[in-house]
Amino acid sequence: MVDYNKQIKDLQDELRKTKYNKATQGHIGIVKAKIAQLKEKQELRSVKKTGKSEHGYSVRKSGDATVLLLGFPSTGKSTLLNTLTGTSSEVAAYAFTTLTVIPGMLEYNQASIQILDVPGVVSGAASGRGRGKEVLAVIQNADLVLMVIEVNYPEHYPAILREVWESGIRLNKTRPEVFIKKKSYGGIQIGRTVKFDLDDDTIKKVLREFKIVSADVLIRSPIDVDDLIDCIEGNKKYLPAITCISKADMATVSQVDEIKRKINADIAVSAEMNLNIETLKELIFQKLDFIRVYMKEPKKEADMKEPMIMKRNSTIKDVCEKMHKEFVSKFRFARIWGPSSKFPGQQFRRVDHVLIDGDVLEIHLK
Repeated sequence: MVDYNKQIKDLQDELRKTKYNKATQGHIGIVKAKIAQLKEKQELRSVKKTGKSEHGYSVRKSGDATVLLLGFPSTGKSTLLNTLTGTSSEVAAYAFTTLTVIPGMLEYNQASIQILDVPGVVSGAASGRGRGKEVLAVIQNADLVLMVIEVNYPEHYPAILREVWESGIRLNKTRPEVFIKKKSYGGIQIGRTVKFDLDDDTIKKVLREFKIVSADVLIRSPIDVDDLIDCIEGNKKYLPAITCISKADMATVSQVDEIKRKINADIAVSAEMNLNIETLKELIFQKLDFIRVYMKEPKKEADMKEPMIMKRNSTIKDVCEKMHKEFVSKFRFARIWGPSSKFPGQQFRRVDHVLIDGDVLEIHLK
């Protein structure tokens, strides 16, 4: 039987020994492409052996978005969950396959945000240690990752980043604008609209490692070899993340500030002391990039108590689809009062109008 672990380790050792420069760029790209393919074969073998994918776990979603608490064991995630969701929130244990997830609901700025506490990850989680693959698989259904790093263990931060990266999650990264259109002949043609270090020869070598020998490639954002491989594989999840230092009451202010600077954390909190909890709630809300759209029925007052919670840059069409699957086909026009209208009650006959936080929307159907 092929030993994929040994092959991957040998290639990773080769990478560590190879100094990056223009002369070695192509070789490094080929080695990274081979590692990616070996990991994919390893995953496929696991699926054939067990009859299910390690990434096949799902969690029932509720609310307007789902936030996942991720950290090593005993970092205060459970206490933080209870503090964020409040004592009146129903918090119970549900079994999802063999993984226990503790859900709670944060009500903030008229949005309902599901918070999930999963078992703590450990080093080697991405390769299955400590049921790590099950834990990391839950991230696939999240809208935001809240990394919880205990103030006395800042070294957990790079370890978590490594495990998350290995599991195919890209935190605080935007999916690169790379478009690959395969052809039956003509070789590889590369077009780029931005400057970056990766040369055409390296791009072609990496593509050929993935058996792509003829294609039109358009690159609209700066990328490196890892980004290129991610785009070729097309199976990565891009998510926003917040880095939160927990148990801030267990260190001095200067120590907390130093650790916060060292790992570039967004916030330091103490759930026990209720320190910066409200600030964290606001940060979660902002990071989820929500807008509030208030719905109005014709000839009635707008409902200003329970807005429709949407993602930024949502359109009238997005709201219609969220309300009912037939609303788009039955759409006649809409009236809008608020920031995205030029005057109160402006009429829009197209569903592609982009809404802004605070808009009041009145939909007219056929």
